Amino acid sequence: MRLDSKYFDRIRTRRKREPEPEQAPPTCQWDGCDKKGSHRAPVGRNAEGQFFLFCFEHVKDYNKGYNYFSGLSDGEIARYQKEAITGHRPTWTVGVNKAAKDSPLHSEVRSGAYTRVRDPFGFVKEGGKGSGPRFPQARKLKSLETKAFDTMGLDANATSAEIKSRYKELVKKHHPDANGGDRGSEERFRAVIQAYQLLKQNGFC
Repeated sequence: MRLDSKYFDRIRTRRKREPEPEQAPPTCQWDGCDKKGSHRAPVGRNAEGQFFLFCFEHVKDYNKGYNYFSGLSDGEIARYQKEAITGHRPTWTVGVNKAAKDSPLHSEVRSGAYTRVRDPFGFVKEGGKGSGPRFPQARKLKSLETKAFDTMGLDANATSAEIKSRYKELVKKHHPDANGGDRGSEERFRAVIQAYQLLKQNGFC
């Protein structure tokens, strides 16, 4: 390549930066001290982010006597500590927003469990409070449990109180002493007791 080529004129080189003059370390801000101030100490309340610069000895003395709450009364200190729990952000008492009381939970909306359907008779949610279906679902019974309900003459959805009441009624009716020792009534009496014991063991009463 020739030295008088036009390409040499287009080549640019970076200029060397001149070294910046070294700044002298700050002096300790303690009155009468000429040592290096290489340690920071907070200025105080309402001056967050601002610092004094002290030497090692004087920063220790400053920190020993430092009090962030200096000049505040006990009530003001208690208020500051209470507001610090919420990061000094405004808060509201629970229940102020009355519209939120009857509004659905966020999880219900996302899962599709909540729908804006008019339900004046409570068929979807009884009383509008999500207390479950209006009509109870039929129990899934095993064969022996079904037989026990039939023996006692009860529906599969009978409550614990209904089962106990029916049991007392049948015992009085078929007890041998009440029927003069009738063998047929005695067998019925045993069947009722066995049916009741099975339902009791399985948690129906």
